Amino acid sequence: MRIISGNLKGRRLNTPRNNKIRPTTDKVKESIFSMLMPYIEDAVVIDLFSGTGNLGLEAISRGAKHCYFGDNERESLLLTKDNIIYCKVENQATIISGEFERVLERISEKADVIFLDPPYKAGLLERCLKKIEELSILSEDGVIVIEHGKREILEDQIGIFTKMKEKRYGTILVSVFNISKK
Repeated sequence: MRIISGNLKGRRLNTPRNNKIRPTTDKVKESIFSMLMPYIEDAVVIDLFSGTGNLGLEAISRGAKHCYFGDNERESLLLTKDNIIYCKVENQATIISGEFERVLERISEKADVIFLDPPYKAGLLERCLKKIEELSILSEDGVIVIEHGKREILEDQIGIFTKMKEKRYGTILVSVFNISKK
């Protein structure tokens, strides 16, 4: 697992020792960031369920201003912290420990990009979207990028969010949502 592009390009990130954490593959990550090009420069990013910090660090490498990394697993938080230090981007990163609701409640600014990659089949996606809506934490022109299993079908409209795009990569789906324009 490595940083694909930007000023940290080529850095190999620390990876989990077991398969409890499921990092986004380079192929899927490249596709996600191709879709996100207009949103990343100077963005505030949230990498919820950060795992290794892979997506948030890629965003920082490509020009994001700041990334909030959140997770409730000790191993994930340690991996994320190690990767942030290795990439020397501590001044652009904030790590928040806890369940996703607590993480989101502790962020005091609006995000331009929110990555959601919870454990598959955990039933967390719609709860996450509801909490993001409740806190009004996504900027007006921001996007939510959700990585989920192909059997977890997301409606085109969830609360105030509309699905802009969905792409399949084998057993993985990536769905991109924004705030519905009325």
